Order: sequence, then C-alpha cells, then structure tokens
Amino acid sequence: MKQLIVIGIGAGDPDYLTLQAVKAIGRADAFLVLGKGEEKQDLVRLRQRLLAEHARPEHRVVEAADPDRDRTTAAYAEAVEDWRARRADLVERFLGEDLGPDETGAMLVWGDPSLYDSTIAIVEEVLARRRVAFEYSVVPGISSVSALAARHRIGLNRVGQPVRITTGRRLAEGLPELPDDVAVMLDARTAFAGIGPAESAEVDIYWGAYVGTPDEILVSGRVSEVGPRILELRAEARERKGWIMDSYLLRRVRES
Repeated sequence: MKQLIVIGIGAGDPDYLTLQAVKAIGRADAFLVLGKGEEKQDLVRLRQRLLAEHARPEHRVVEAADPDRDRTTAAYAEAVEDWRARRADLVERFLGEDLGPDETGAMLVWGDPSLYDSTIAIVEEVLARRRVAFEYSVVPGISSVSALAARHRIGLNRVGQPVRITTGRRLAEGLPELPDDVAVMLDARTAFAGIGPAESAEVDIYWGAYVGTPDEILVSGRVSEVGPRILELRAEARERKGWIMDSYLLRRVRES
C-alpha cells in the first residue's frame, strides 16, 4: 500500500521542525512541492533546505505549480472549493504516477496542517475519489499562532478564559462581540484597522510578520497607538518582498 505523510514544518524557522517531522522526512521516498510563483521562492527554499538536511540522499522531489485561487469573486466558498479540487488533481497525480508500489510520499505543510490549512481536506477528497489506493498520516507542526505567542512571550489565553482563533475575513464581517482574546490569521484586509476608536483604545495587539524568519517584524501595544504603524510596516514589507504572511492577537485590556 502506498503511504502519504502530511508533515507540518512550522512557521518559518528551520529549527521549528519537530523530531517527529525529521523522522517522517527521513522515511519518505518522494516529496510533492507546490510552487507559489517567483514572489514566494523563500517558501520553496526553506523546504529545499529541510530536505537537504533531513531527507534520504536518494529522495525525489516532484514540483508542480500551485493553482491560482480567484480572490476577486464574492462567491468565496465556491472559489475555495474549485481551488481545492484542482489541488486534489495534483495530489492524485503524484500518488498515482510518481509513487511506486509500497513507496512513501510526503507533503511539507507550512505551520500546522490542522489549523487553517486545506491539505488534509484535499487528501480526503483524493481518498473519496477512489482512483488511487493509499493510506495517510499527519505530523503536527508549530503553528504561526504558537510561534507568534512565543516571540511576544505571551500566553494565547488568560487564566480560566477562552481564546478564539479566526480569520481576517470573519473579523472584518463583524463578530457579534469582539472576544477578550482573539487570534487572527489570513488577514489580507487588516481587519484590526476597522475597530472603532473607543474600542481600539481598550484593546492591545500583538502582531508579527514572517515570524521565525530573518525578515521577522514584531509590534505590540494598544491598537489605537500602534495600529497605524503596523499598517505602514505591513505595506512596506509587502512592497519589498511581494508577499506577506502575518498574524496577530487582539487582547481586551481588563480593569485591575
């Protein structure tokens, strides 16, 4: 039976790779690497470095272009479904054509595969098609949210209190009430900037971009005070690199 390992490789620092992930990389015969264009070659180079250090010498790399997703349509769910189906085609081809009988393939996933990542759902779609027989396992990784909290030296939740993890899209749509602690990922809209003036003076933000990489940027403080600076830094970084990967925690200030 062919095997597939979905390996979380952490949020950017090569040292975020867990011992379990190192062992999994060493077991794989072939790796599917989805390229994201010239602008994001940093992401590909990190994977190449990890393979050079931890994969067996005779390993194979199968590269494919990551399908583009329509980010302009209002039909968000339909666009994501179409994008996942085209990604599933690539995974199915990798399993069916690039892996021999009883071989093990692997996919290296940025951050953690269980948190706002589509890889597990895509692999499940390939399984449901029943056109290629395989088994798969998942190796967790250090998520961008965990790395962000560590770099700011904070806990994600406070004593006895929950923390919500959501996306910038959902935050921009408006939560019924801003939770006391909310971690925000995938925020292309900088939704924190839409918090009203009165509320922004009562909420702290712990923001980070390219966390765990040499380009890391960290800012913290009251949204009302540091929010404009974050917008400037974010725009400058995106212009310089052509892409940005950031996340942040919003924390309501409590009266002592």
